Amino acid sequence: MSAISGLQGEIHGFGTNSVVLVSIVVLVALFSIQRFGTSKVGFMFAPILALWFFCLGSIGIYNIVKHDIMVLRAFNPAFIFYFFKKNGKKAWSALGGCVLCITGAEAMFADLGHFSVRAIQIAFTCVVFPCLLLAYMGQAAFLLKNPTSYARVFYDSVPGSLFWPVFVIATLAAMIASQAMISATFSCVKQSMALGCFPRLKIIHTSRKFMGQIYIPVINWFLMVMCIVVVSIFQSTTDIANAYGIAEVGVMIVSTTLVTLVMLLIWQTNLFWAICFPIAFGSVELIYMSSVLSKIFEGGWLPLAFATFFLSVMYTWNYGSVLKYRSEVQEKISLDLMLELGSNLGTVRVPGIGLLYNELVQGIPSVFLQFLLSLPALHSTIVFVCIKHVPIPVVPQEERFLFRRVCPKDYHMFRCVVRYGYKDVRKEDHHAFEQLLIESLEKFLRKEAQETAMESCNLPEEDMDNALVKSKDSDNNKVAEELRIPLMHGQNSSEETGTSSYMSLDEDDGIEYEVSALREATASGCTYLLGHGDVRAKKNSLFFKKLVINYFYAFLRKNCRGGTANMRVPHTNIIQVGMTYMV
Repeated sequence: MSAISGLQGEIHGFGTNSVVLVSIVVLVALFSIQRFGTSKVGFMFAPILALWFFCLGSIGIYNIVKHDIMVLRAFNPAFIFYFFKKNGKKAWSALGGCVLCITGAEAMFADLGHFSVRAIQIAFTCVVFPCLLLAYMGQAAFLLKNPTSYARVFYDSVPGSLFWPVFVIATLAAMIASQAMISATFSCVKQSMALGCFPRLKIIHTSRKFMGQIYIPVINWFLMVMCIVVVSIFQSTTDIANAYGIAEVGVMIVSTTLVTLVMLLIWQTNLFWAICFPIAFGSVELIYMSSVLSKIFEGGWLPLAFATFFLSVMYTWNYGSVLKYRSEVQEKISLDLMLELGSNLGTVRVPGIGLLYNELVQGIPSVFLQFLLSLPALHSTIVFVCIKHVPIPVVPQEERFLFRRVCPKDYHMFRCVVRYGYKDVRKEDHHAFEQLLIESLEKFLRKEAQETAMESCNLPEEDMDNALVKSKDSDNNKVAEELRIPLMHGQNSSEETGTSSYMSLDEDDGIEYEVSALREATASGCTYLLGHGDVRAKKNSLFFKKLVINYFYAFLRKNCRGGTANMRVPHTNIIQVGMTYMV
């Protein structure tokens, strides 16, 4: 709207309604191209922004030289003191307008998923900051000679012959700035989902080269509708600017608070410096916040309303998910019951692999008992799969799966924790996922057999060397020696080699039997066992808890993206059992 409003002074009869209509058309076009991905629409970003900042700096220098070069005295910080001394309360109120001079600068950091930190620092220091300074000083010099042009000082300060080129570039630059904020919203929502703080939504990865380039359809269309509503209702950049000022300073205060916590808890900075940081930055931000809060009833309520809405959604989802997880932990099946059922689990074991998805990293989930009661037969190999998003960017492929045996060996039951970083992209289909999981399980079985053999052997180092030499022929002596070296340092290389450095005949038969059983089960195929959980508050719960769990959280679970869609598994490979969790 700020870019398109320049037409009001150039085209006769182009009023507020026309500005709103054209702005809505541009918004619809902007959000409609998001599905093509940032890489598709971003090829023109760099040249347009470079041209835009060149125009800002050039026009600023032109106005400074033409109108009043003495405006350069504004670099003297003493004028801040004189300004407040002369204007008093009006000067404090003007701080809210000063905040708008830096709005949009934070959009650069939305590009952290596309560019390096150093590239953004150089761009801001060498291009953005000096060009903005020149632009604002040029407008100040222009206002000193033309004080009545304050309403549209930017376009009035542009030389008449350059209006249309500058207008086109300004509109394109505004769209690019909006693109950066849309991309930032997608990234924030994705990472909130990874941390369990936002309902599951469909995420489309639009680039094979950059992990951060994603597209979330629901969020995209929600933003478009809300932008159109805001533009239609406010119809003025002044009220929208008041809303943006509160959002801007709010982000600064939150960032300062979080950085202070990082300094204390993670960096373990000296307490004196950790306190100086929020005092130095927080005091300035609080002064600006006190100024912009006076604009709450003039459009400033908008970001507060949106923040309240999203905070409610995120808190409700996280609160319900935590209660559901605690219920699963409390109701997990005891090992004594499993031992009492025997290796057949009280049913018939048929060839195949059953992948039971749950959120427990240890223990047997209660939903497994529902499968035992509902199914006439169960797979010969059961793997309890738990997918966890860890707070690191990327988990190496070789560290993706963590296995542990559940119950004695003849049960053929395992626990598997699958770890993803918040920047990891799950591009593999279910066939590739199954193959990676089974290969990792086989490596685990061989590694476990090797460790068991080493513990049962318990030979001195000299005897182990002799056993290695006697048990292998001349060609294998080199391999055995290479395996012995990492074992002496408490390491285990069997995960890479898939063989054991020392193993008795009986143990070797045991591992081969397990591996052959696993391969036989693999040949019969994998089935995904999913529990469809309904979460309800207990009857003696407080009214507020019943309201949040039974209605709000239930609504979010019903309308969020289902687990089957996230795993991309054919419906013919899925068995679901319903279960109610009382929290």
